[in-house]
Amino acid sequence: MRVTVLAAAAAPPAAEPSCYSSVRNEWWCWQYVVDRREEITEAGVQHVGITLAAIVLAVALAFPLALLARRTRRLESTVLAVSTGLYTIPSLALFPLFLPFTGLSAATVVLALALYALTVLVRSLLDGLRAVPEEVRESAIGQGVGPTRLLLRVELPLALPVFLGGLRVAAVSTVALTTVGALVSYGGLGNLIQHGVARNFRAELLTASVLCVLLALVLDAVIVLLQRLLTPWTRGSTV
Repeated sequence: MRVTVLAAAAAPPAAEPSCYSSVRNEWWCWQYVVDRREEITEAGVQHVGITLAAIVLAVALAFPLALLARRTRRLESTVLAVSTGLYTIPSLALFPLFLPFTGLSAATVVLALALYALTVLVRSLLDGLRAVPEEVRESAIGQGVGPTRLLLRVELPLALPVFLGGLRVAAVSTVALTTVGALVSYGGLGNLIQHGVARNFRAELLTASVLCVLLALVLDAVIVLLQRLLTPWTRGSTV
């Protein structure tokens, strides 16, 4: 027994990471990424999932609102005022409004982010529809095209460049706002940022922040590629 105790006392202490430990707290630390890759991956997947769900929901809400604003002039100012006013509500005040219905879940964050994105999407879709030349509409109507086909086959394709430009802005801002979901423990990379700030864990804070920026850049590039595929007639213009 005594020999075991002496051997344990003589054993060297376990090696700590070279750039993050109880002694060192560096900003750049690849060892942290290697050691915590599962945690980082889980946070990143959650971040992407919440962001995409919020954008899809926002598009689904913006489409009928923009059509309503265009067809009923009296409601246009109301629709734009409400969609714009939602962005002025702080997340600390907006999230609790959904808690009685959604609880502490990802749905709370998705709903809030979708409402924030309406500020850009409703206006961009409405501006895109208004940018369709009137002679194009008249020509389509003269050929016997009905209202539904006119919207789906003529107006929406021509409105896509303006709408996708707004979608880029909404997508990038949603990536950033998803981090606020850490308030209800569903912030994706925001959870790591919050933990890094609370513990002064520099490697965690910087890694999560850089990944947020990279995610925003990748999502923006995907939308640009989508715009080029869907609107080939605009490839010669500046994006």
